[in-house]
Amino acid sequence: MLSSMWTRSAGLARRPARLPTTLRQLSTSTPRGAAQTLTEKIVEKYAVLEAGKPAPRPGDYVGLSPAYCMTHDNSGAVLSKFRQMGATKVHNPDQLVFTLDHDVQNTSAANLKKYAGIESFANEQGVVFYPKGRGIGHQIMVEEGYSWPGTMAVASDSHSNMYGGIGCLGTPIVRTDAMAIWQSGRTWYQLAPVAKLTLTGQAPAGVTGKDIILALCTLFKSDVLNHAVEVSASPETLASLPIDSRLTISNMSTEWGALSCLFPIDATLEKWLRQKADEATRNDRRSTKNRISHKRIDELFANPLQADRDAVYAKQLYLDLSTLSPYVTGPDSVKVAAPLHEIAPQNIKIDRAYLISCTNSRASDIARAAQVFRDAAAANPGVKPKIADGVKFYISAASAPEQEAAEAAGDWQVLVEAGADPMPSGCAQCIGLGAGLLEAGQVGISASNRNFKGRMGSRDAQAYLASPEVVAASALAGTITGPGAYQVPADWRGVEYGYGSGKAPTTEDQIANIVEQMDSLIERVESAVGEGEAAQNEILPGFPEKITGQITWLDFDNLNTDGIYPGTLTYRDDVTKEEMAKACMQNYDPEFGSIASAGDILVSGYNFGTGSSREQAATAILAKQIPLIVAGSFGNIFSRNGINNGLVGLEVPRLTERLRERFAAKDGEKPALTRKTGWTLTWDVRKSVVEVQEGPDGEKWSEKVGTLPPTVQAIIAAGGLEAWTRAQVAKGQ
Repeated sequence: MLSSMWTRSAGLARRPARLPTTLRQLSTSTPRGAAQTLTEKIVEKYAVLEAGKPAPRPGDYVGLSPAYCMTHDNSGAVLSKFRQMGATKVHNPDQLVFTLDHDVQNTSAANLKKYAGIESFANEQGVVFYPKGRGIGHQIMVEEGYSWPGTMAVASDSHSNMYGGIGCLGTPIVRTDAMAIWQSGRTWYQLAPVAKLTLTGQAPAGVTGKDIILALCTLFKSDVLNHAVEVSASPETLASLPIDSRLTISNMSTEWGALSCLFPIDATLEKWLRQKADEATRNDRRSTKNRISHKRIDELFANPLQADRDAVYAKQLYLDLSTLSPYVTGPDSVKVAAPLHEIAPQNIKIDRAYLISCTNSRASDIARAAQVFRDAAAANPGVKPKIADGVKFYISAASAPEQEAAEAAGDWQVLVEAGADPMPSGCAQCIGLGAGLLEAGQVGISASNRNFKGRMGSRDAQAYLASPEVVAASALAGTITGPGAYQVPADWRGVEYGYGSGKAPTTEDQIANIVEQMDSLIERVESAVGEGEAAQNEILPGFPEKITGQITWLDFDNLNTDGIYPGTLTYRDDVTKEEMAKACMQNYDPEFGSIASAGDILVSGYNFGTGSSREQAATAILAKQIPLIVAGSFGNIFSRNGINNGLVGLEVPRLTERLRERFAAKDGEKPALTRKTGWTLTWDVRKSVVEVQEGPDGEKWSEKVGTLPPTVQAIIAAGGLEAWTRAQVAKGQ
C-alpha cells in the first residue's frame, strides 16, 4: 500500500502543550510476556507507558524518556528554540550532555560567542559540559559511560547509532526533539521494524570493522532502510570483533540506512568495561567512576539483557566474515564499493588522506595506521618513511584520552614524523569544516563515515572511504592501496552473504517463516479496510484540502542531506531564509535554483534525505517555497525533520518509476539531475488520493495514499511542532 510518509507521527498532539504519555496503536501492541527482541525490551524500559498497558511493538508510537540526550554544536540552535518557547529551566539537567565538537577550528568571534553561550547555559542549568578539544560527542558518550549497555541514549546527530556497539540502544533525534527533552524530559518515538544480522566465521588478517560495514552498505544496499538492526553471532565470532570494531560498524549503520545497530552484551564487552573501570579509578576521574564501576558492571552481567530466543524479526540477513577482504567505497557514495584488490590496480592518485571522525580515529585505529609506517621502515632499514609528495595527511583523534593513549604508545608521533598534519579532536573535515578540505579536482581517501559529493570540500572533488590502514598506506604510496596484510586466497570465489541466518533451516524455522508471512498478509488485508473511494478524511482549519503543483524531477536515489543543504552552513545560526533558499540542493545540482520554482512539487527517488540530522534539509526546502516532497521512500531522520518543521511528504513509488521510465537518459546522454517535467500532481487530502497528469496530452492516473491524521495536520498547518506548541501554551492548554 502506498502511504503518506508523515502519517508516522499520528497522535503526536494528543496532550496539548506537552508531549504525550503514550502514543500507540493498541491493536498491534505486543502482549506482556510475548517474545521480544533486544531493541523492543530496551524501548519498553524508556517508553512512557500507562500502567498495565502492553509493551510496544514495531510500528507503535510512544512517548520516550531516554537515559541521556547529547547535543553538540547544535546546542546553540536548540537553546534558541528552548528560549523561544518561553522556557527558563531544563526539566532534568542530569539527563543532558553538552559537547562542542563540530566547528572546533573556527576561531571567529561569532563562533566563540556561540560556544561561550552554550557553556554559560550549561553552567547555569547544571548540565555536564565538555569544551572543544575534549573530543567528539559520540566518543565522549561511550568512554564516559553515558551510553551504557541495556539502556537507551539519543543525540541530535545521526551517528548516535554508534552506542549500539556496546549494547546501548543509540538512535538519532533532531533539534526540535532535543528541545522537547530539555523542556519535558521526553519526545516521541516510533519503534522501527527489527532486522537480525547474523555474522559467521572470523575476518581474515587485514580485514577490520570498517571493511565489514562498507561491505554491508554495498551488499545489502537498502535492505535495512528505516529498520533497527540487531547483530547475532557465535561466541567465537563475537570474540573476534573488538569493541572498537563494533563501534565502527554501529556508527556507520547510519549510512547503511539503519536507525540503530545493537551488538549483544557479551564477554568481550565485559572485559572492555572492566578495563575502562580500571582506567577511571587509576586516573581518579570521579564522575566517570560513578558511571563506569565494577559494581555497576557486576549488576549488568548478573542478568544481562538479551533478545528472547523465539523473538520475531522483520527480516534476517547473514554475512560470512571469513570471505571478506578490505573494502573501498566511492567515489562520492557509500553504497558503491569494491574489494581493495580490485581498486588498487587502478592506481587512483590521491591528494588528501584523513584519519579523522567518530568512526575510526580511536587509539587502536591510530595504532594500525602507525604500523603501516613502521612496517615500511622495517622494509627499508635506515630510511624514514614519509608521506608521498603532493599528498596531505590529516589526523585527529576521536577524543583527548584517545590521543593521549596513542601518544603513550608512540603511534601519534610516528604519523607526525612521517609528515601528517595533527588537528584538534573534533569532527572538522568530516563535516566540511576547518583546514584541509578537498579542492576542485582533488581526490581524497578518508577513514570517516561519509563521502557524499561536496561534504568534505568542493563538489568537484572525489572522496573515497576505507579503513585506517588503507588510508595510511594510500598516504604513503600516493595512490589508493593497502598495506599488504591481506592476501586474496587462491580459491576465493567472492563474499558469502544472503537472507536468513546462513544455516540450513529447521522445521521450526520453516513454520515460523510461514506464520510470519501469514501475519504480514493479515496486516496488509486489515490495512486496506476502510480505504475505499468513499472514504473521506477530516481536514482541520488552516490545512489545505488539496495541494497541486508542477512536478520537478530529481532523478537520484539516496539524495543525502549534504546534497540538500551544505555542511558549511549547518552550524551558522545567522543564515537568512533567502540564503537558505539559494543554498538548497546546491551540492546536489548547482542548476537546481534556476530550474525549480516556488510552488513546484519535488519528486525524487528512494531513501530521500538520508544522512545527517540537520533540520535545514527540511527548512531549506520550505525556504524555497516548495509545498510538498514526493519520493519512492524517505530516510527516517528526514521524516522527523519534516514533521517537526511543517514540511509535507508522500511516498509514491509508482510516480518515481513512471518518471524514470519517461525521462530515462538516452545512450551517451548525461541524465539531468533536475528536470522540469511539464507534469502536474494534485494531492486530494480529504480523499487520500494523488492524481498525476503526465503533460498536457499524456496519461492521467490516480493512486491511493495513506491518510494524514488531524494531529499531524495541526502541526504542519501551524508551521511545525515548535510553533504548534507555542500556540498551545499561549492558549493555556
